Amino acid sequence: MDFQNVADSIAAMACIMSVEEKPDGSCGDVRIVTGNKTYIDTIEHPMQDLEMLTKKFVPNSLYTEYLSRDLNFEDFCFRAAVNKKCLHSYAHPDRYDMWFDMTFMPLGPDDGNIHYCAYIMEINFEADSERISNISGDLAAAVLETAIRLREAKDFKSALKDTVGDIRTLCDAEYCGMMLVDKESESCELLGEDFAEDSDLIPDNHYLGKDFYPVASTWKDTIAGSNCLVAKNDADMQVVKERNPVWYESLKCAGVRTIALFPLKGQDEEFGYMWAVNFDEDRSAQIKEILELTTFVLGSETSNYMMVNKLRELSSRDMLTGIMNRNEMNNYVDALSELPEKASKPAGVIFADLNGLKRINDTKGHVAGDTLLRNAASALRELFDTEQIFRAGGDEFVVIQTGVTNEEIEKKAGDLRIVQTHYPDVSFAIGCSYTADCREVRKALADADERMYEDKKQYYSHRKIRSTTPA
Repeated sequence: MDFQNVADSIAAMACIMSVEEKPDGSCGDVRIVTGNKTYIDTIEHPMQDLEMLTKKFVPNSLYTEYLSRDLNFEDFCFRAAVNKKCLHSYAHPDRYDMWFDMTFMPLGPDDGNIHYCAYIMEINFEADSERISNISGDLAAAVLETAIRLREAKDFKSALKDTVGDIRTLCDAEYCGMMLVDKESESCELLGEDFAEDSDLIPDNHYLGKDFYPVASTWKDTIAGSNCLVAKNDADMQVVKERNPVWYESLKCAGVRTIALFPLKGQDEEFGYMWAVNFDEDRSAQIKEILELTTFVLGSETSNYMMVNKLRELSSRDMLTGIMNRNEMNNYVDALSELPEKASKPAGVIFADLNGLKRINDTKGHVAGDTLLRNAASALRELFDTEQIFRAGGDEFVVIQTGVTNEEIEKKAGDLRIVQTHYPDVSFAIGCSYTADCREVRKALADADERMYEDKKQYYSHRKIRSTTPA
């Protein structure tokens, strides 16, 4: 067959690929036999952000002369050329900031163990939702159900865990997991995981912590510029070993034989991963399709959830000290006040006014004053959860605890007088109050505030006595 004529007859960017079938039936060398002018121009005269490893096209060269090895691309070429399947994919490889609409069409005749296919592509700079949704009806229905469930869920994280289980079932994999990876804090958070009933795999929570972030941070390079990593057999796992030997050894020790790893993205930012392990090699193409679409949907929904949470946090936290702000305190007091009688419970209140902030600001400057405020918040956090502590004003802090006794809240007030000595210049005027009915929390706040002012009077009275006493 005159492959050059075939390539030239296609109006879109197109090239002819040859695929070697090894004696064991696996994929060998994948080469670009030839291409039409439009395709060759993408190599020799590339558009912005589409440069390949070389700008000289040489017929019948290994495709890795032009771009990094991509297991997904090899798999599509193999299935099209060797298995004679017409295939389509719409993907966003990390190596390029654009979407590729790709068609793989089998060609003949074969040349012994060398098989051929046409690779046709179109480039989009923005995602086309119609092309992304070009999947089977059953899968589309499952993904739509997932999106609706997450959008309507009152408890997003709980719904997400159920979704991970549904995806594992769709993939018929032994395990499926979903994780956030935070570059700023260098930490990982497992959002959900699900196991087959007969699985012997160890839950990933067993591994998570600060020590796991260095492992997760290597996954981007292991995916190597593609949109995902699908290692469906021993040959593919050897590629994982070459790219990431440390992770490969941990996978083998954990009993992982196959893995499909997909990044999670939202607003073009990568923030986590989803993966499935130990699945049937014959279903790898379908599993790729499942995870490709579900991670697109989950990435968008999770990103929105994280953004809303971030906005909520910004509106409820005091940015200087990291504790809750006055607005959040007012909301909490309102919520406690409006509880039905059967839901009421005791509450303890501590009013802690920071002594000497104005003096520090006047003598040492506002930077020293900000440090004093942060230290004051740290002292309170030694005794109380962050969500129980509120910065009610410039130097005023309030603690509201529910489900406590009068003795417990008074002891905490006493403990605070000891803990404050751990921090330079931190001194609180303290007042505490207790109510058996948290719906009366406003009265408890007023009582604690009054007692705090009595304590502050004593503080300044003692300072005045000390300052007038002869040395």
